[in-house]
Amino acid sequence: MSRVDRREAGGEAEGAPAIIRVEGLSFKYYGSDQYALRDVNLVVKKGEFIVLAGRSGCGKTTLLRCFNGLIPNFYEGEMSGRVLVDGMDTRNMPTHILSQVAGMVFQNPDNQLFALSVEADVAFPLENLGLPREVILERIEWALKILGIEDLRYRSPFELSGGQKQKVAIASVLAMRPKILLLDEPTSSLDPASAKNLIDSIVELNRREGLTIIISEHRLDLILPYADRLIVMDRGRIVRDDNPRAILKDEDLLVYGVAPPRVSEVARYVNAHGGCLRFDRMPLTIREFVEKVRGLIG
Repeated sequence: MSRVDRREAGGEAEGAPAIIRVEGLSFKYYGSDQYALRDVNLVVKKGEFIVLAGRSGCGKTTLLRCFNGLIPNFYEGEMSGRVLVDGMDTRNMPTHILSQVAGMVFQNPDNQLFALSVEADVAFPLENLGLPREVILERIEWALKILGIEDLRYRSPFELSGGQKQKVAIASVLAMRPKILLLDEPTSSLDPASAKNLIDSIVELNRREGLTIIISEHRLDLILPYADRLIVMDRGRIVRDDNPRAILKDEDLLVYGVAPPRVSEVARYVNAHGGCLRFDRMPLTIREFVEKVRGLIG
């Protein structure tokens, strides 16, 4: 049973405590006439896997920045409402504290990697915290092992592939032992094979470590089978927030600039045009689609 299926059945994160609360949040960057976020209200449960979707400029990145305190502590602008992360009000907490709870991986890993070796990059934030050397080494080994990149430890980040760099960037965040992992379109510059490999690693972090995952992503076909919730944004607002199957069954997301998985679009087409085949449960993978058809003709 997938995570989506368990959420539909009322399990897992359904009864978990809230780890993020967003109340009446609006934000406008300094020098801009337009609000990047407009009256956003949101509750994220501990251990949830949430996908943010929407066209470029809809507010996904801005919302992620609010979760780890980059807004309002780094990016200047006009903010109203509040964001509580693990009980901490982001308006009153410095980013170096918030980043230990909500770690963020940016779209371009080159913006996070600068040391001469992978080990040094992963160690850098830990050294800034003043942790003992033995603790730093233990966390480096753990982070590299959980992502399966122990063999890259002494390599230069600048000689790695895009997918490897993104995993190193994730390792540098994981080493802080955050409760929440925020990812801003991590597969945007990766080929399909590398993107799938990275998504598989992120899914494992959620399953094995219980990390709360919030990821902005366009490749919904790769990630929705594992997501508890799909949040669709448009012009700074949350326009849909539900389990992926419910949204894909009822909505044409193209109006929001979101390309749903092709298999879901085919199923919606079949439902709209009648016939003996109907999908009451929207498929998220080709395998689910085929199983439904086989069940009908078998």
